[in-house]
Amino acid sequence: MAAVKEKPSRYDERRAGFARYKKDVKERGKPFFPFAMFEDTVMSLVVVCVIIALACIWKWTAWGPHHDGTHQGLLGPEYTAPADPGTINFVPRPDWYFYFLFYLLRIFKWPESVFLGTVGVPTILLVLLIGLPFYDSSRERRISHRPVAAVAAVLVVVSMAVLTWKGATAKEALASEVLADVPRWIEEAKLPPEAVPGAKLFATSGCTACHTYLGSGSSNLGAPDLSDIGTKNLGIDFQIRHLQCPSCVNPGSPMPKFASLGEERLRQLAIFLEASKGKQ
Repeated sequence: MAAVKEKPSRYDERRAGFARYKKDVKERGKPFFPFAMFEDTVMSLVVVCVIIALACIWKWTAWGPHHDGTHQGLLGPEYTAPADPGTINFVPRPDWYFYFLFYLLRIFKWPESVFLGTVGVPTILLVLLIGLPFYDSSRERRISHRPVAAVAAVLVVVSMAVLTWKGATAKEALASEVLADVPRWIEEAKLPPEAVPGAKLFATSGCTACHTYLGSGSSNLGAPDLSDIGTKNLGIDFQIRHLQCPSCVNPGSPMPKFASLGEERLRQLAIFLEASKGKQ
């Protein structure tokens, strides 16, 4: 009785395929080293040289007759006006390739799921991508014969495109829009005249990006509502110190420092916060 020939395992097939590949390379092709490595090295060198050339053109054409660095060169000025650390009308936004992550922050809210949205989901997807060669060992490469991989790839591309588009077109709460709520704040909270400058500063300094005040703004990163912060009687000096360095007064606070606003504007904010007793 003839013995039944055992079907080779998947690993045996892969070893045989690799042996055929090595034989084919030896007979007709070129090995990866040194041919492909040499080509990659030359191309990398070309890219680096182009970057260095562009940097030199930018530097020397922007030097200008007065050597002040603000002359408009072929690739732009060497530098522009210094940034104002006390600006109250700048809305920070990420570069376009981070728009998808930027919009994920709008979907996953603190504190329940912000970690999942900003770290968990991207990390899981990255691990799946890195592990792709290990768990997808099929030799089939025709898209029509790989429906799961094809659908997954399309979903990833569409999801990234939609999130990027949504992040690019997302509307921020403009300072002018929040500033329009100040008269309502004054009326509802019965703010005294000396608190009005601080109320306007609160509306234009980006405070409502994290805090809420009488229905205006949004609560992010666990930031509290400040409508009745004045009822705690913390004092002007405390408010100023807290605005200057939140983590110094409240260890672990994620709130950024506002010391760059200057003493006068910090005092205006402090007066406004101490005068905020809630809706009267």
